Amino acid sequence: MRESTFFSMYQQLIATPSISSMDSGWDHSNKGVIDLLVDWLTPLGFSCEVNELQNKPGKYNMLARRGQGSGGLLLSGHTDTVPYDANRWNFDPFKLTEKDNRWYGLGSIDMKGFFAFVIEALKTLPVEHQKQPLMILATADEETTMDGARQLSMFDNLRPTACIIGEPSEMRPIHAHKGHLSEAIRVVGRSGHSSDPSLGINAIEVMQQVIQELLKVQSEFQHKYSNKSFAVPAPTLNLGSIHGGDNPNRICGCCELQLDIRPLPGMAIEDLYQVIDAHLQPLRARSPAQIDWHHLHEPIPGYQQDTDAALVKLAEQVSRQSAAAVNYCTEAPFIQQLGCETLVMGPGSINQAHQPDEYLSMESIVPSRQMIKKLIQTYCF
Repeated sequence: MRESTFFSMYQQLIATPSISSMDSGWDHSNKGVIDLLVDWLTPLGFSCEVNELQNKPGKYNMLARRGQGSGGLLLSGHTDTVPYDANRWNFDPFKLTEKDNRWYGLGSIDMKGFFAFVIEALKTLPVEHQKQPLMILATADEETTMDGARQLSMFDNLRPTACIIGEPSEMRPIHAHKGHLSEAIRVVGRSGHSSDPSLGINAIEVMQQVIQELLKVQSEFQHKYSNKSFAVPAPTLNLGSIHGGDNPNRICGCCELQLDIRPLPGMAIEDLYQVIDAHLQPLRARSPAQIDWHHLHEPIPGYQQDTDAALVKLAEQVSRQSAAAVNYCTEAPFIQQLGCETLVMGPGSINQAHQPDEYLSMESIVPSRQMIKKLIQTYCF
């Protein structure tokens, strides 16, 4: 097999659609990306196991292993990307374009490109010198449900000593992040002619009372919880979208509000739900409308790795940057459940993630590759 260059690997990863979306019109299988990784890793001495996700036809996780036993280093990344707005992109999202000292393309930093960095580093590390197991994990659907990271138990004996998740952080170690909950509250009233309010139960009016209670929850979060490691130290509750009614002259029979909650590490998800329920229960008791809520996806807890952990100390030394906490979330809390020290650290800037004209700054390529190589060397060689 002809060896793929770093640029060629990047090209092929970007050219292979792997969009993850709750909208079936956008959603793609990630099998093409998995196949590329298997083709590149097998000649480097890795054994590759590919598992289709339960209840997710066409979505796959891959674990590549080199070396026997438990322990060692796990390098992890997700294979999917978000959808894109073609009207806002100045470049073809599926063609790696070099311009102004940047590589443009969907997934260039979030985060298919990370795999090219890892494989390029491995080419210069002779397998015969490897002393500890080295594993590469590629997951599906991080951008939607995180079902790939939730199904790691499908891989037997996955017990690394340490794991680095290559999400874009400009190679700064990230030791903590908030969680993510997406919820929907639905009010079902009774429609009727607007000329006589007694004919119906206006769901919008009831939802206004729901919102008042949620704003109290928002305030409670800000006053009760705080973690100074974060730029936004309190858990947040955002009222993201609202839809209700169908015509000005009809009493609104149904209204739905969708909200986003970002809990701090260590906060119990059930406790958050109980706080919201406690605020909504009195309203449910006195309102003639039906007030229900449901999860838009399974909750993602917050994540935190002790800053005195060996992996954090090593990453700080290699990057010459102190570990930080961030407000966005990753697969870290699920991988941490494997029992390993876990850190987020990868090439590219989070400021370009989920943006039109996503790009990797070319000036960061060489130092990022050197840091990734040093991390692998320290744990496995």
